[in-house]
Parts: sequence; C-alpha cells; structure tokens
Amino acid sequence: MAGKARSEASSSSRSNTNSNNRGQSKVHDCGRNRTPCGYCKSPGLTSISHGLWAHSLTVNDYQDLLDRGWRRSGSFLYKPEMERTCCPSYTIRLKADNYIPSKEQLRVTRRIQRFLDGTMDCKKPLKVEENQNAAKGACCNADQEVSSSAVKKNSSYNNEEKNGEEKIIKYLSEEINGAVSLCTKSGEFPHDIQLPKASVKKVSHAKRKLLVDVSEHLVYSSNIAFQIAASIKRTQPGMKDVHQSTVSGNLADENVLSPKVIAEKLTNSLKHLAETSGLSVRACNGHLNFYSGTIQTSLDGSAEIVATSEGSAARHASKVFSSKNSSEHPPVKRRRLEIYLKRSSFDPEEFALYRRYQIKVHNDTPDHVTESSYKRFLVDSPLIFVPPTSDGTVPPFGFGSFHQQYVIDGQLVAVGVVDILPRCLSSKYLFWDPDFAFLSLGKYSAIQEINWVKENQIHCPSLQYYYLGYYIHSCNKMRYKAAYRPSELLCPLRYQWVPFDVARPFLDRRPYVVLSDCTSTQGGEPSLPSVTEHAMELQHDDIRQEDTSDVFFYEDEEDIEPESESSDDESGTESSSPTSHQMESGDVGNILIGLKGSCVKYK
Repeated sequence: MAGKARSEASSSSRSNTNSNNRGQSKVHDCGRNRTPCGYCKSPGLTSISHGLWAHSLTVNDYQDLLDRGWRRSGSFLYKPEMERTCCPSYTIRLKADNYIPSKEQLRVTRRIQRFLDGTMDCKKPLKVEENQNAAKGACCNADQEVSSSAVKKNSSYNNEEKNGEEKIIKYLSEEINGAVSLCTKSGEFPHDIQLPKASVKKVSHAKRKLLVDVSEHLVYSSNIAFQIAASIKRTQPGMKDVHQSTVSGNLADENVLSPKVIAEKLTNSLKHLAETSGLSVRACNGHLNFYSGTIQTSLDGSAEIVATSEGSAARHASKVFSSKNSSEHPPVKRRRLEIYLKRSSFDPEEFALYRRYQIKVHNDTPDHVTESSYKRFLVDSPLIFVPPTSDGTVPPFGFGSFHQQYVIDGQLVAVGVVDILPRCLSSKYLFWDPDFAFLSLGKYSAIQEINWVKENQIHCPSLQYYYLGYYIHSCNKMRYKAAYRPSELLCPLRYQWVPFDVARPFLDRRPYVVLSDCTSTQGGEPSLPSVTEHAMELQHDDIRQEDTSDVFFYEDEEDIEPESESSDDESGTESSSPTSHQMESGDVGNILIGLKGSCVKYK
C-alpha cells in the first residue's frame, strides 16, 4: 500500500512537471474497432484494433504510446490486437547513425542529383503504371512502379548522365594539366622531365559519407600529385626516401616535392574553379578533391537544401564544349531543390497536390478526396507543440506535427507528413506529383528524413531514431520497409526491440510472433525482459474488453502507409523493456482518459 502511494505521488509530481512544460494529455477510450483490412483485402471486418480519441497529447506521452505499439491517424490513436487481427502489424524503426543505404537507395539519390544537375532531363511527364491491386495508401517510402515507357526513357537518361559526367571529368582534367604546366613554367616543378597527364574520377556515395562533413559533397578526386611525385622520384635519386619518411610520420622538407606538397601547389593554381564552375578544390593527403553543395537554413527557420552540387561544373563544362559544337551540346539546365519544414496546417497548394496524387496514383474518386477528409487524416493533430530551446533538449524546429515540403524550381512536388518527437522522427505519409514518379520521391524522402535525424542530433542528442510505422510481414507490399537497414521490430508482448534479421525466420513461419522469444534461440540461455503481472493483466484485459456501443471507424489503413512510430524515455537513455517501477510510475501515467463523462488518469 505504501509502495502504491509513493508511486501515485511520483506520478502526480511528474504530471505537474509535464503540465507546466509541455501541457497535459487527454484521450477518450473508443473501445475495440473492427474494419475491413486494406492489406489482405478480406471480405469481412477482420482488422481488429483498440482505439483512443486524443483531445490533446504531449510529445512524451505519444512516444510512450508509440513504444507500446500505438500509432495515430489524425487525432485517432489505435493499436492492433495482434493475436486477433488478420494482419499483425509490428512497429519498425532504425537508428539513424547505423543506417546503411542499399544499392537501390543510392541509385535513387544519384538519379535525383542527375535531374537537378540537368544531366538527366524529362521531356514529358511519366505516367505511373495503373495497378488496381496496389496499396491505396502507399507509404512515403513505397516503391512506385512506372510504365514501360519510363524504363525506355531511363536508358536515354543514363546516356545523357554519362555524357555530362564525361564533360565534367574532361574539363577538370584539362584544368589540372594547365595548373601543372604553370607550375613547371614557374620553376616549382622540374622542366626537364615528362610529367603525366591528370586523371579525374567520380567519387562514389559510400566514400563521400566517410570523407566529408554534412555541409559539402565530395564529387571528384584526382591522384595526379602521386603520379608526378613518382615521376620525379624515378629521375632524381634524392627523392628515394621521401615516401618512406612521409609514411613514418617524419615531415619532409617543404622544398621536397612530396605528393602533399605537389597537391598544395596545384590547389593554389586551381582556386579559380570556385567561381568558374562552382566546385571548391582542396588538397587532402596528396589527393586533389573537388567539393560542391551546401545545406542552409532560411530566415524563417525552415530547412532548405540548396542543390548546387557538381551541376555548376557541368554547366561550365557545357559552355566550354559548346564552343566546339553548340548544336550537339546545348547548355545544361540546372534545377534548384528546396526542402521546407513547416508546422502542420491546411495549405490549399498541398491539398491540391494531395487530391491529384490520390486520384491519379490510387484511383480515388474525386468526391472521396475532400478537404474535410484530408484535414482529418493529415492536418489535424493532437500533439502539443513544444517550441525550440537552447538547452539541447529540443531541436531548432521544436517538437510536434509537421509538413515537409519538397520544392523544385518553385513548384511543390512532394509533401511528407511527419511527427518530430524527443527521440525520433516518425514518418506518417507522403504524397507527390504524379509527373515526377520517375524520381522515386518516396524513397528519396525517407533518405532525407533519416539524414535530418542525423543532422539534428547536434541540437538534440536524444533524437536518434527514424520510425517507419508498421511492418506487416504477411503483406508483401509492406515488406519494403525492412529495406532500410539495420531495422528492428517491437515485440507486441514485452515491448522489447528485436533485430529484424533475428525475427524474420520466425515471421516466415507464422504472422503473429512474440518477438522477444526469438532472442532466446540465438545461442545460449533465454534472456527475457521482466514484465510485471500488472502489465500483463492490462494487456489481456484489453483483449477481452470490447465496447460495441462506441465503435470508431478511422481512415482505411491502406491510406496510412507512410507513417512511423517512436519511443521516448525521459531519462534520456534507451530502455527496451520497462522495469516494474517504470510501469507503476507510469510511462503513460499523465494521460487523462474520458470515461462516462469524466476524466480519469490512466494507471
């Protein structure tokens, strides 16, 4: 009894703290809901979940609910009854710092970059292949199928891209050769030997991540300094030990032409490239590296990505070569991509894009796509906005519900609906312009959202995860979410995070699995988290209870693919399974539940 009193006192104290800082949560219990399933298309009401209507919800409480397998559609919260529903849905997430892009995801990034650079152009809008069996609610990360004409166009785009890259590489090689010639004439390099010609290579995206910071992109690189040093070494015996002394850590004399010294000299002769081509050049351990691209923040605080990349070099290279044959090499048309993050609110331009997307991509009838349904689904949010702070607990944009706009040359082409919470960015939905289907904006937006989490960890260290919503192994069209690796699934019974690769063999055998049991088979003693009897009783009570007098039917789940969930522990450390004390104190202990006209606290 004394323990219970202390627990209630702790919950009350915590409630007051949250109330003062981030408001108070108030929800109404809607009971059990049975709806048609948008995934397996079963004829009956086979999708079974429990629902809550949220009048207000703090970001901390919502993360606690997400970490118990809940999610939201507008202001409606729901959690599948995993043992009863036809398609068990597991919350899926990945830690942004651990994200390893697949080859396909890297291809999408390169395709977008080529489009912005102008090395891939779109003569006509590409049509999305009509498929009545496709999911009506494709997630922001959903794989989009394009028509066969798009495949044919892509082959021509690849040729255009290859020609554009060859122009840039040839241009940079000629500039380096010119710099070598200047250094030779000025006496900095020996003039009595034949020096090699420069070779420039494009840097892969995998190496870009390792070699540069988030503010610039490493695009091209040349090892000409090593080739020149080797040529000098072969003709001048005094150079034999330069390489060994450099490797051993002894600094060579400044007058000795080591690769580092040669690279520095060439860099000084190539400074003009920043103005003429938009590429900055720097010497790095003997390599000549060419960088481009910046990430900025607009004055109103919205995130803005300015896509300058190597396209400026392509533009300049195009001018150089057009003097030889302007009819064969027209000027490159570069595009500007801007990404703005704004708080969730109704925007007529966004609604017009959403309406067009639903009708063209998902074959919705015009009378079904209304302003009221759009607001209810993607604009209304019970989350209480938390403004930014400077103490490292809230990112620059604050916590709450947001719309992320993707704008190319002033045209709105996509909108991502996300929730930013203390420990994650939770992706909810994405809709895009059907004319830009060939860019795979769903995949691209997911990559951008993952990168957003990485970049904002500087301002809010607790922000670490990217949540992709529900993973449904029994539904093939929902398996794409596991392509964002390494991901983990939430155990529906003990709320323990389990690596997807561990859970997958068990999910192959049956739809519903107590995922935490999978870890006990991974060599050795079973290691199951502690679960209090009270917590188990609550879960089984939820399964038994059914309120048939107040059933709330929410937006069809097939219209909710791109969302995500998140978890938050106010201690700032990850906790995959709550301790007995945490359960009694109540991760959701501050939530008010409407019950027969009155409000009571959840215990």
